[in-house]
Order: sequence, then structure tokens, then C-alpha cells
Amino acid sequence: MLRFANPWMLAACVLIPPVIYFVRRFEKRIAGSLRFSDRGMFDGIKASARVVLSRKLIYLRAICLVLFVLAMARPQSAIEKTRVLIEGIDIVLAVDTSTSMRAMDFRIGNRRYDRLEVVKNVVADFIEKRPNDRIGMIAFSALGYTVCPLTLDHDWLEKNLDRVKIGMITDGTSIGAAISASLNRLKDTESKGKIIILLTDGRNNAGRLSPITAAEAAKALGVRIYTIGAGTKGMAPYPVKDMYGNTVLQPVEIEIDEELLKRIADITDGEYFRATDTDSLKKIYERIDELETTPIEETGYNIYKELFGLMLIPALALLLLEILLSNTLLRRIP
Repeated sequence: MLRFANPWMLAACVLIPPVIYFVRRFEKRIAGSLRFSDRGMFDGIKASARVVLSRKLIYLRAICLVLFVLAMARPQSAIEKTRVLIEGIDIVLAVDTSTSMRAMDFRIGNRRYDRLEVVKNVVADFIEKRPNDRIGMIAFSALGYTVCPLTLDHDWLEKNLDRVKIGMITDGTSIGAAISASLNRLKDTESKGKIIILLTDGRNNAGRLSPITAAEAAKALGVRIYTIGAGTKGMAPYPVKDMYGNTVLQPVEIEIDEELLKRIADITDGEYFRATDTDSLKKIYERIDELETTPIEETGYNIYKELFGLMLIPALALLLLEILLSNTLLRRIP
């Protein structure tokens, strides 16, 4: 894309032809001459190339003027489209890291993975789809632990996500602590949109803070909570060591307190989801992505590269050439 910053300067090009015309007339009037009674003696004599070129130097000056005018009009080319972010949503991802998340009832392709590995994979995709939002992460079991504060540096966030492991915190499930730790990251932010996406596969069995009390606090702070119950209904394959030290899968029942998760979501005007496999978990995060559209104002504008030098340098070179020729090889003697 090419444009002129001072397009009104191009009007000066209209003045160049009449200027050249009057200069040529003036030169003819002041040119030296000799009077002869008969011009017949000069018939058949043609002007030399040097004489012809000396008369055409004025056009070289005209080209210089055109280039100078174009340079003053400041030609520019667009090199980059810039977007200015005004406001996004603040999101805290609260992920259960209790030992029940070792259950291997989720698959990616034909291979079994434990619940946490699949959750991390799906969460990473969710993060990449929200480039304009500040996102933080809380890992919780018996306690809540800040994995990453709210940030727009999503590459750094995903590196911290990779370090989340089962057993990194005292075992248990404290949903109240998870909400409390998330609120500590959101309470002082100025964003108009604040949400918590809380994923767990168990029942609240640890911590002093009641999940309902924590949910009421979230409502008072204007924070919406989406809750996700992860895991198959009924028995889930769980890795255990057999008598020979080999890891085998054994059916284990892991209960999810769906009523509590629904109540937390209802109190905060959020929504409860149940993920029983990898596909349903992906669809849940996609659904949340659709529900929480980012309120962004963007101003698009182009960054331009100045091109006047492409006109100015040749103009100066031609002007210098015209001066040199008119005073040396093509010098005219009156």
C-alpha cells in the first residue's frame, strides 16, 4: 500500500511545464547572435549532438523538479498493521492435583492418560485461544498453590502449566481453598470481566474454608465461577502396584460432589459441566470460550515507511549532473 503524507504538494507539478516554457523563451531572447546578409552559406549544416544536448538540459532540470516535488509529498508504504488492546477478561484456572487425578479413564488417540495430563493438554489449547486475556493458574489439593499469577505472557504460563504435577501439594481436596486462592489473584484487578474455571474430580474433604462461603465471597467481588466435574461415572481405572512391583490398572470408584459444584456455579451466575472423557472436556472449554467473549476495543492503523529518499537522492544526483554538464561538456557560449 502506497500513499502520500502531503498529497497537496503534488499540485506543484502542474507549474513545472509553464515554468520550463517561459525559461526556454527567455533563453532564446537573451541568446547571443550574429547577423548575416545571406544564410545560404549555412544551408545543409546540421547542429552537432553537443549543441542539441545543450538545448535539452532544461528537461533534465524539469525531471529534478518533479522528483523534488514527489519527495516533498512524502511517499510512504505500509509495513505493519498494529492493534491496540483496550481491555480483556481476567481468568484464573483452578486445577485439582490430588492423587485421584491419577485415574486413567481419559484417552488421547488410542492411549490412556491420567486425568491431569489430559486436563493440561486441553487447558493449553484454551489458553492459546485467549491471546488478549490475562490468565493465571492455581493448583490445589488440600491447599491452594499459585502456579502462575495473572499474565498476558501465555508462553510463560504454559511453561508453568507443564510443571504442574500430582502430589506437589499435601493430598486432599479443598475446593474452598482453591476458590480463595483464585480470588486473591482477582480481587485487586480493574478488569470488568473476572472468572474462575475450577476443575476437580472429587469431594471437598480438606481445608477450613467452606466452598459455599468462598462462592459467596466470589459473588460479592463480581467473580463468576465455572465448575467442571472431571471423570467417568462409576468405576475408573486407577494405577496401583501389584505384588511384583508392576503398575497395573485397578477399578476404583471416585466420587464427585456434583451438587456442591452446581451450587457454587449457581451462586456466582456461572455454569456447571461434567466431563466424562477427553472429547467432552474439550467441548466444555470450547463452550466456556464462547460464553466469555472478550470485551475488546481495537484501533487499527498502519505503520508507514518513508520513501522520500528514493525521490530525493536521484533528484540531487540529476541536479549535480546537470550543473556539471552545463559548465563543462555542454557549456554554451553566448
